[in-house]
Amino acid sequence: METFVLIHGSWHGGWCWHKVVPRIEAAGHRVLAPDMPAHGKDWRKPGGVTLDNYVARVGEALDTITGPAVLVAHSRGGIVASQAAERYPDRIGALVYLAAFLLPDGARVMEYGGSDKDSMIVPNLVVNPEEGWDMLKREAFRPALYADCCDDDVALCEMLLTPEPLQPTLTPLRLTAERYGTVPRYYIELLQDRAVSVTLQRRMHTAMPCKRVVSIDAGHSAYFSKPDILTEHLLAVASELREVRDEFAPIVAACD
Repeated sequence: METFVLIHGSWHGGWCWHKVVPRIEAAGHRVLAPDMPAHGKDWRKPGGVTLDNYVARVGEALDTITGPAVLVAHSRGGIVASQAAERYPDRIGALVYLAAFLLPDGARVMEYGGSDKDSMIVPNLVVNPEEGWDMLKREAFRPALYADCCDDDVALCEMLLTPEPLQPTLTPLRLTAERYGTVPRYYIELLQDRAVSVTLQRRMHTAMPCKRVVSIDAGHSAYFSKPDILTEHLLAVASELREVRDEFAPIVAACD
């Protein structure tokens, strides 16, 4: 059994994984989908929230489990997963980036997202630097994030989306080969994504090679529109980790 920790992206909360969680659990695995600070049930003023606060929240989730977890990060949640792997490399068995920001050491989301000419996010983003948050214009919710999602999913998101803390977007990642670089990376492309374009996705995972790259013909919110195929890809990572453990189990036993 593996434990999956699902990290949501901007404006969302752990609730966005509600279709994926039971599917993974049905395969016999454990799933945690924590709300990052200032998201979901942990609503607070977003201005003072930092990337370090996000990483600490992942650490709290890891504290509740034994053995390494599979971190699955969506969209802007990619920087949280990367920085968490730098801090907790021995507690993470794999990183899965779902159309997520896969950035090198020293990079910031602002630089990469702002350069994505095929994204609908930048021209529809409202930024409040005084209060320290950003938010997507309501009229852009569906075309940018939920173009292939059903009306019920869109209605849920319209009720639950909240402003995103600005500081994490402006914070450069601090990653090393000795820590972050030891955790296997996987990337799931979303081919119809209008928020993080497939052009940017491929630019990122080409510069930061992954163990495997797969594609889903879906928009930005595949956890709503394609939960079955998304779950299949996540379970494939779990199976691969189990095979690696089984292969090395005799060696570990002999050393003991």
